[in-house]
Amino acid sequence: MAEPTPRRNEPRLRPAPLLFEPAEVAADPEHFFDLESIDDPRALLARATELTQAFRAAADRAVEFQAIAAAQLADPRRFDRLTPADIGEEAEWTEDYAKKMVEFGRDLMRGAVEGRGTADPV
Repeated sequence: MAEPTPRRNEPRLRPAPLLFEPAEVAADPEHFFDLESIDDPRALLARATELTQAFRAAADRAVEFQAIAAAQLADPRRFDRLTPADIGEEAEWTEDYAKKMVEFGRDLMRGAVEGRGTADPV
């Protein structure tokens, strides 16, 4: 089963693999990672929980990459840098949230450079 996203200095565990569904099966609105075919409630709970944790871990990781990209785009050393308002518009965030993401991204990059691991976004 996947583990929750680690905080601070905890090692990052890999989430459970998300198997890609064939296009013809994914087109069926009742089909979702073959969960509908599991009859045993315990097995269904286990697999659904595994998928939930994997999606959460993937979403957390994607947010970290968004933050790093925002920080890079706002870098004052770039001749084509963007303002937090521009970043917010592009990412469909408010300007205040874009500012927080830029700071979070800077913290993440400093952690990666200084070997401190990832920052806690909360």
